[in-house]
Amino acid sequence: MRQEIRQAGSFTLPGTDRTVRRMGYGAMQLAGRDGDKLVWGPPGDVEGAVAVLREAIASGINHIDTADFYGPHVTNQIIRKALFPYPEDLVIATKVGPLRGEDGSWLPAFSRDDLTAAVHDNLRNLKLDVLDVVNLRAMFSRHGPAEGSMEAPLTVLAELQQKGLIRHIGVSNVTPAQVAEARRIVPIVCVQNHYNLAHRADDALVADLARDGIAYVPYFPLGGFTPLQSGVLSEAAARLSATPMQVALAWLLHRSPNILVIPGTSSLEHLRENLKAVSLQIPAHELAELDVMAGQQS
Repeated sequence: MRQEIRQAGSFTLPGTDRTVRRMGYGAMQLAGRDGDKLVWGPPGDVEGAVAVLREAIASGINHIDTADFYGPHVTNQIIRKALFPYPEDLVIATKVGPLRGEDGSWLPAFSRDDLTAAVHDNLRNLKLDVLDVVNLRAMFSRHGPAEGSMEAPLTVLAELQQKGLIRHIGVSNVTPAQVAEARRIVPIVCVQNHYNLAHRADDALVADLARDGIAYVPYFPLGGFTPLQSGVLSEAAARLSATPMQVALAWLLHRSPNILVIPGTSSLEHLRENLKAVSLQIPAHELAELDVMAGQQS
């Protein structure tokens, strides 16, 4: 499998010596659920979560996406339990910006004290002296990107970077205007937004970032599909002898060389299925049919 994952290619974060394979792993689903509280508390099977992480690394993945507000604290503690001491080539990207309320809500935490505490929480729970990548997640709306200045919180992260606590900075859940603003404040190595076969609002942004060698990291590879779009994807998957998730991930890998995919799962079986997407070849006529999906809304 380690040789297979290399088929996805690799990407070097701009201005750095850190090269990651384009198939990564998102750790959010390692946290548990408490009633209506999603991504909350420990999973039902901690050792199973540890096994998933260890197999991901053994398969050749060297890019893990996480956040200390997953759980909160849970996923980072599981990552440490599973993988510390970390492989030298492993890049762990985390996020700051939200804070979890006691009711499980996701609250903005953009103050200097909140951001500083979040960085130190990540360092402590991952058992690191410096964080590879910290993404600032915008929290101006609960429903997706919304305009608002990123200058103040990014300035705080830039100061923490200067103190040696952060190597590289990215942004998440942002508009193109916010990406432009962020790049004027500090070098940005990646942008993490909702993007997939059906949700294509960032098409132009993906291309702009690709020209400048900046990574684009999409989340929710199957999020926001209409029944019609899901049907089109399922039909394509059947023709390709693959699962819909494998086709969605393979499409992202085909879409642009700066896209890094981070599918998450707490299941070894699903992890193995996801990894097979790197070797899935989608013929040009199938890509053309899939590209039509974005306009199919009913």
